Amino acid sequence: MLEKIRLLYEREQFNPSFVGLFINPFYFSRRGLHKNVSDLIVNLRGRVLDIGCGSKPYENLCVCDEYIGLDVEGRPNEKADYFYDCNKMPFGDASFDSLISSQVFEHVFNPGHFLKEANRVLKKDGIFLLTVPLVWEEHEKPYDFARYTSFGLKHILSEHGFEMLDSRKTSKGIETIFQLVTSYIYDVTLTKNNYLNVLITIILIAPVNIVGAILSKILPKNDNLYLDNVVIARKKISVSI
Repeated sequence: MLEKIRLLYEREQFNPSFVGLFINPFYFSRRGLHKNVSDLIVNLRGRVLDIGCGSKPYENLCVCDEYIGLDVEGRPNEKADYFYDCNKMPFGDASFDSLISSQVFEHVFNPGHFLKEANRVLKKDGIFLLTVPLVWEEHEKPYDFARYTSFGLKHILSEHGFEMLDSRKTSKGIETIFQLVTSYIYDVTLTKNNYLNVLITIILIAPVNIVGAILSKILPKNDNLYLDNVVIARKKISVSI
């Protein structure tokens, strides 16, 4: 029974359903990411590399020949198959048919070099699925370096040999405001006791989630205020390191 509850809790953290309204302090962010990644991940094929894979939250959505996780050593919830030093990825040129990197790019101090390495290990016309926050608090400090607008993301991808095919914005409008409120509550009430944190979420954050979810159905969307960019890009040209 306890194992079923644990698995339910873990699933609700990245793919929140109605239950997530009550136990996930990042309900709006995670719901928006999962929905849009689910829509776009069907474009990935063949041999797929997940850069900054963490716990590989989207692996089960990807129908491919091989799914490989790459990360930096020491990150929590690690399921990486390979590690690297944030300099050179441990793979040969054109090793992968597709790439995915979710909520990692803002932690890259040298984004140009990161994209050149991604370009190098991806085959010609290979697909890159990338998610990047626009509105979010500082996190994983001190390794939080940037935020990207949809225009900035398109520009920097183009500079490094990628053509953007599709671009999505998540949680547009009032959901973004409510996510910031719940994130604030979570930060100022966070304890070292995980069970107490869940109780606090149910008591203090769940009501805010519910009100935000209702208002998001009533109020108009706003393309200028959103949480995350989710994009699909194709490698058009090789870029030298």
